[in-house]
Amino acid sequence: MLRAKLTLLVAATLAFASCTAVAANEAAKEPDISGVWELYPDPFAGEELSFLELPVPGDGPKLKEPYASAWKKLRTERDELLKAGTPRADPSTLCLPEGMPAIMGAIFPLEILQTPGRVTVLAEFLTQTRRIYLDRPMPPVEELNPNYYGFSTGHWDGDTLVVTTKGVKERSNFFEIPFSSNMVITERIRLTGPDLMEDTITITDPERLQEPYTFTYGYKRNPDYVIEEYFCEREDPLFKVGADGTVEMKTGDEIK
Repeated sequence: MLRAKLTLLVAATLAFASCTAVAANEAAKEPDISGVWELYPDPFAGEELSFLELPVPGDGPKLKEPYASAWKKLRTERDELLKAGTPRADPSTLCLPEGMPAIMGAIFPLEILQTPGRVTVLAEFLTQTRRIYLDRPMPPVEELNPNYYGFSTGHWDGDTLVVTTKGVKERSNFFEIPFSSNMVITERIRLTGPDLMEDTITITDPERLQEPYTFTYGYKRNPDYVIEEYFCEREDPLFKVGADGTVEMKTGDEIK
């Protein structure tokens, strides 16, 4: 009897050790996406002290009516103001959080922290924080508290981090596209080369979109860049927001 118990104990121990080794090996296979990442190619390379805006990514959203006409009119007005040198203030100009998926646009660098059970995205702009919980079920939508970044869960599918985000606050922060509170964002994040990464984003919103909206952001890891605290000031040192909501560069006499 004693020998039988010892045999079972040894077998159980070996089985546990084998499972632990498998789990460790699987964890070791996860790509290392930690570090500081910058949008790549840099859309603003060589441009300073000028008003530039990122283009709407991909082919743009295919919105349902009446949202399509209203959004087109809004973007036309924005483009005209930009060409005139007095662009309309956007959420970033007004020091508001970028939210999802705008934070992944990385106008300023992003830092990714890869830790057990979580991937954390830290944006330099406004010192924003986004948390992606790994291998955790998505709570029912009615239990989510709508916020700028929503609730994100993810899992590794081979070399790709697949992330689902729900519960994003209903507002027009992402290129003024009118998404609903039922929007679902799916990301596929993967390394594409030495210190290169891409995030393919698909937005599903049957209430506002005719079809899912997909686009991709590319990034380059910069091991030499040090993320610093960056809190936006309503009184910006370089530009001013007018009463009509448009923005103008300050003159030399106005810059402190």
